[in-house]
Amino acid sequence: MTRPEEYSVIQDIVKLLADDGFNALGEALRRILNQAMLLERQQHLAVGPYERSDARNGYNNGYKPKTVQTRIGALDLDIPQVRDSSFYPSSLEKGLRSERALKIALAEMYVQGVSTRKVAKITEQLCGFEVTSTQVSRAAKELDQILEQWRNRPLGAYPYVYLDARYEKVRHSGSVVDVAVLVAIGVSEAGHRHILGTSIALSEQEAHWRDFLRSLQERNLHGIRLFVSDAHEGLKAARKAVFPSVPWQRCQFHLQQNAQAYVPKQEMKREVAADIRSIFNAPTEAEARRLLDQLLERYKTSAPRLTAWAETNLPESLTVFQFPSEHWRRIRTSNVLERVNKEIRRRTRVATIFPNEESCLRLVSSILMEISEDWETGRVYLKF
Repeated sequence: MTRPEEYSVIQDIVKLLADDGFNALGEALRRILNQAMLLERQQHLAVGPYERSDARNGYNNGYKPKTVQTRIGALDLDIPQVRDSSFYPSSLEKGLRSERALKIALAEMYVQGVSTRKVAKITEQLCGFEVTSTQVSRAAKELDQILEQWRNRPLGAYPYVYLDARYEKVRHSGSVVDVAVLVAIGVSEAGHRHILGTSIALSEQEAHWRDFLRSLQERNLHGIRLFVSDAHEGLKAARKAVFPSVPWQRCQFHLQQNAQAYVPKQEMKREVAADIRSIFNAPTEAEARRLLDQLLERYKTSAPRLTAWAETNLPESLTVFQFPSEHWRRIRTSNVLERVNKEIRRRTRVATIFPNEESCLRLVSSILMEISEDWETGRVYLKF
C-alpha cells in the first residue's frame, strides 16, 4: 500500500512531467531515485520515519550529495546515510553497472585512437571524467572486480540448464574479428531463473565450450537433469565430455527453422511446418514417434533430403517427453536464452566494435548480472 508521503512524491513527478514533458525527465528520474533510496534505507533499518521498534537495525545519518552521469544528463542525488555506514542503496548501483561498462568501452576506443575528436567530447560528457588511459584503466578496474566476483560465485543444483552462443565484433591484433559470447542459464529447484555464467573467446569451438562447462562444474554446478540448446557441434562434443550422462533437448524452434532448408518446393513449406509442429505438440512420446514415421513415409519420394535430415535430427527434440508435461512449454526450446541474447544485442550495438575482448566481457557481464538480479526477485519460472 502506498504511504501518504510516497503518494505525494508520485503526484509531484506526474505534475512535473505533465507541465514540462521531456524536458523534465532528468528531474523526474532524480526524484524517483531519491525516493527509491529512501525506501531502501527504511527497509534496511526495519523502521519507518519517527517509528520506535526493538527490531531497529541502526539510525539515519542524513544524506550525502552525489552527482551521477546518465544518458539524460547529470543527476544530483541525495544518498541516504546510516550511522554505522552499513548501508549503500543497491537501487542506485544496480542500474548503473551496464551504463558504466558502456562508457568505459567508448572511452577505451578513444584512448586507442579509434574514436574521432567529436566522439571523444561526447564520451567525456558521458563518463564524467577526463578521458585518459589512466582514468579509463582505473574505472575499468573498479567495475571488473565486481563483475569477476559475480562470474566466479558458487553455484548449486539447477535441474534445467540452457546453453547458447552469439557473436560480437572485437578489434584483435589490428583487425576486426568475431568473438563467441557463451551464456548459460539455469532454473533452480525453487523454480527461479539465474544467469549461471558467461565466457568470451575467439571461437565457439569445442575447446571454448569445454572450458566454459568445466568452469561451471568447478563452481559446483550439479543436479542437472536436462540441457537445452541448439545443435552447435562444438557444444555437443564438449557437453558429452564434461557432463556425459545428462540428457539433451534440442531446441524445437531452431529445428523447425532448419527444416525449411530441406524442403524442395516453396508450396510445400507450410505443409511440412504443420507436420513437424504436430510432432512437437503430440500428447505423448509414442504419438510423436508415430507422427514422425508418418512424416518420413509421406515425403520419402517428394522430398528425400528432408526425410534423411528428419530421421536423424527430429528425434533429438523429443527428449522433452521424458519430463513432467507441465514443464514441456518451458524446456522444449531455448527461447529464454534468445530473449537474453536480444537484450545483449540491443545494448552492445551502441559500441558497434569493441576495442578488446575485456571490454566486451565487461559490458556483457554487466547486462547479464542486471538481468539475473531482476529474475531473482521476479515470478517463479517453473514449479517443481
